[in-house]
This record gives sequence, C-alpha cells and structure tokens, in this order.
Amino acid sequence: MIETNLILAVLTGIAILLFLILRLKINAFIALLVGSIVVGLIAGLDASQIIKTIQEGMGDTLGFVATVVGLGAMFGAILEASGGAKAIANFMISKFGIKNAPAAMVVSGFLIAIPVFFDVAFIILVPMIYALQRKTGKSLLLYAIPLLAGLAITHAFIPPTPGPIAVADIIGAELGWVILVGFIVGIPTALVSGLIFGKRISKKIHVEAPKEVVKDENVALPNIGLTLLIIAIPIFLILLNTVSASGILGTAHKSVLNFIALVGHPFSALIIANFLAWYFFGIRRGYTKEQLFKITGKSLAPAGTIILLTGAGGVFKQVLTNTGAGELLATSLSNVGFPILAFAFVSAAIVRIIQGSSTVAMITAAGLVSPLLINADLSSIQSACMVIAIASGASIFSHVNDSGFWLVGQYLGISEKQTFKSWTMMTTILAVTGMAAVSLLYMIV
Repeated sequence: MIETNLILAVLTGIAILLFLILRLKINAFIALLVGSIVVGLIAGLDASQIIKTIQEGMGDTLGFVATVVGLGAMFGAILEASGGAKAIANFMISKFGIKNAPAAMVVSGFLIAIPVFFDVAFIILVPMIYALQRKTGKSLLLYAIPLLAGLAITHAFIPPTPGPIAVADIIGAELGWVILVGFIVGIPTALVSGLIFGKRISKKIHVEAPKEVVKDENVALPNIGLTLLIIAIPIFLILLNTVSASGILGTAHKSVLNFIALVGHPFSALIIANFLAWYFFGIRRGYTKEQLFKITGKSLAPAGTIILLTGAGGVFKQVLTNTGAGELLATSLSNVGFPILAFAFVSAAIVRIIQGSSTVAMITAAGLVSPLLINADLSSIQSACMVIAIASGASIFSHVNDSGFWLVGQYLGISEKQTFKSWTMMTTILAVTGMAAVSLLYMIV
C-alpha cells in the first residue's frame, strides 16, 4: 500500500508539473514547487514536514548554485560587452582559414559559450557567419550548424554554464570532473553534430545571408591571448583543485594544498576571473566603473530566473528523498534491470520534448535521479557522467516550444520546416551522440 502511494505521488506530481507549465503556462518555478507539495501530500507528509522540506531543499541547493551562476553571469557580460567573443571567432578563422571555417566556428562556439549565455553568444556571432556566407557563396548552414553545435554543447555540458552547475549540485557531482567529462564527451559530439551534419545539411538546404550589410563599428577588440587566458584561468583553477582533492598531490605541503583548495573552489575561481575581466576588459579598455556596474547588474536578471528554477528543482529532489519515493524508484529500476544512466537521459529527454526548456528539463531530471544515487556506489567520474547524460537528454529535439527554435530560425532566415531539418535534427544528433559517448566512458571508468 505504501509503495502504491509513493508511485502515485510521483506520477501525479509530474503530471501536475507538466500541466501547469504546458496548459496553464505557469512559471516553471511555481510549477515545480506545486508539484513538490502535491508529491508530499499524497506520500503522507504533514504541513510542517512539507514546509520544512521546501526550506531544506531550497537552502541546500541555492547556497552553492546562486553564487556560481551569479558570478558566471557577470563574467560573461563583461566579456560580451568588451568584444571578447568576437575576438575569439576572428582569431579562429584567421588560424583555420576560410576553407576550414566550419571547424573554426565549432571551436569558437565551444569556447565562447563557457562564459556567455547561448542566445547572447549566437546573436553576437551571427554577423560573422553572414560574412562567411557572402564571401564563399556556400550555404549559411555550413557555418551556422557548427557554431550552434559548439555553443549548445558547452552550454549543456561544461560549467560554469548554469545547467550543468545546477545538475552537478543537485546530484552531488564535483564540478572539476564534470568539466573534464564535458570536454571529453563534447569533442566527438561537436564533430558529429556540428561538422559532419553541418556539411551534409548545407548541401541539401542552401541558405543565403540577409542582403542588408551589418555595419561594423570598427571598435578595437581585446587581445586574443589575454581573452583566452582569462577564460581559461577559472577552469584551470577548478580542475587543479579537483586533481589536488583526488590525492595526486598528496606529498605537497599542507599550506599549498589549502591554498589550492581555496583558489580552486568555483567561488574563488570565478571571483578571480571577474576581477581580471573587470580590469582588463573594462577599466583598461576605457569603461567607467559606473558602466561596468550597469553591465554586471543587468546580467543578473536572467541569472535570477535560473537560480530560482534550480532551487525549486532542489525542493523536488528533497521531497522525493524525504518521502522515500526516490529509494523506491531506484529499487524498481534495479529490479527490472534499467540502468540509472539511461533513466537520467530518458527522463530529461521526455521533459525537454514536452515543455521545451533544456534548463527545466535538466533540473527536473536531476531531481528525479538524485535520490536514486544515494545508495549507488558511483565514482567521481561516473557521477560526472550522470550529469552529462542528463544534459544530453535535455538537449534533444528542440522544436516549437523552445525559444531557441525560433531564435535560430529568425536569425538564419529559414522556414519552420527548414529549422526542423537543420536545428532540430542537429540537437537530436547532439543528444544521441553525447549519450553514446558518455555511456562508453561510464562503462570504461
């Protein structure tokens, strides 16, 4: 009887969550909280237990995520305003050459999406792919699909972007390992979904850039070496801390290990990156302190939404844990022989296809998966693989309920049918390839 109530609670909570988001168009933050309350009520929690669970889930999650997402958003905003993203793209094209421009676009997207949100990075670089199309006469998709693949992969796979940060925190994975696994899985995924598919679809759909010439303001861009260095510093520090924590540097002096633990924590690493960006991309380039304050302040608006969504996802996870529904689900999956990694991918994919937002899909799936991992004996790398599996599922089949679908179609000047054949197919290939790669890595380690 108890097991039946718990299963009913989970299914009803998910149904209400999707109904509120899809049918009533309720904000996902409220919908996740309502779904969590419903699960708690049906599972037998009283009012005080439900309220305590909400506070516990929200507080435990946001203590980490709010800080990292906020710092990451400000860092990206300064890089964007300074022209750092364009500097990276220009540099890649100059090194790869026009003939290999698609590869340059993949790498550019891969790097730029680390500090800059997906949609912002795409809009910044659209003039670049317009110029390439006009120069070569080839289909715009030859350059757009690789760029979009690079942006989408980093946005979903590699911290400090908000999605993987949120999932890593909810399921308890170390960010350093998530970064490493994200890079490893991201390379073949970018090759297949970006370069190979981009070349193929560009031969089937010829798209020309808009006739209007985009004006170039001729503003000097930041030094490329400095730009890449500042982006690399927080990633390097986080990875160094992960390596140190694994015991590889065990013979080092305690004070050295303590210093690495401090500067290598995501909080400190991103604070350092922000100070460097503030000075080198801001003050040194003529921005006033007031302008920089306005740029960074504005960046926190979209970050706030992601932070609240993540907190609500943490509540959902906590309810499943406290009611015992998560443990029951884990036992059921184990009994039928359904792998947890596959469940992570499928659950994220279902939510993504139904309601559109990859971030909501990632957070919802993380909430479902987290209780299943409590008694699972996973290594640090396997936990990171779980994050990437969720991220892969949450990237699949972007269509009309995803704002990215319309953003891409509008800027590329293609019809809905062409957007399905190009962008939607690319995200699906990305998801499947990412899942295949991370599954192989999961089995090896």
